[in-house]
Amino acid sequence: MLRPLKLFGLFARISILNEVQYRANFFMQVLQSSLSLGTGLIVLNVVYSYTDNLGGWSQAELLAVYGVFVLMSGLIGSLVLPNMWAFMEDVREGRLDFTLTKPEDSQVLISVRVVAIWRLVDVLLGIVVLGVAIGRMGLEASWWLAFAFAATLIMGMILLYCVLLLASILSFWFVRVWELMEMMQSIFQAGRWPVGIYPDWLRLGLTYLIPVAFAVTVPAEALTGRLTPELLAGTFVFTLVALFVTRRLWMFGLRNYSGASA
Repeated sequence: MLRPLKLFGLFARISILNEVQYRANFFMQVLQSSLSLGTGLIVLNVVYSYTDNLGGWSQAELLAVYGVFVLMSGLIGSLVLPNMWAFMEDVREGRLDFTLTKPEDSQVLISVRVVAIWRLVDVLLGIVVLGVAIGRMGLEASWWLAFAFAATLIMGMILLYCVLLLASILSFWFVRVWELMEMMQSIFQAGRWPVGIYPDWLRLGLTYLIPVAFAVTVPAEALTGRLTPELLAGTFVFTLVALFVTRRLWMFGLRNYSGASA
């Protein structure tokens, strides 16, 4: 367990050194993230100018959902997506061979080697939005709420990692997997709203195919006191199953990878 964390720390330092050479990117990211956040808040205010309740969620509670969405977007955009894009490019160009020859677990290596530090701006903005939402809801400090929120947030991120890696593994057999990745990112935008407001068929897809529900709605439910112990346990089991399936398919994909010299 410590070895992957040490590798992540090493690659994170390298990524930071590379990124700080282009500091203008930071200001561009701040502008982009601020515009996106502002647009989302305006839409939220417009919706609640016509109603006081949306699918059982008040405006303050839906602000918490949006805060989790922004926070999760930043985490995935900084820690997961850059590595998936790099992995698919390595398979296409034949550079994955160099990763496979290293004396470390190949899945760990392709998962931690890139950190897009400027996307952490979204993480900070998400935390600010969550702070405002908590203040408006008047939540009292609770160890259970803190634990449930942190646990579901981590499990949600793991589930999104699994789904994105599963999609990336298709690059062992197909060339234009990047289109699927872009489609999945577009679908993730549905996480701006609680999945309970969508039709049943779409709700199932956003829960088990692309786990937007587990990544955004469930952590928001934990923060607002809606989460039950049964749902928390179910999320944990689903996360373990997703990790197991992802690992097995990763190993299967490697066995079908012929390498650049084949």
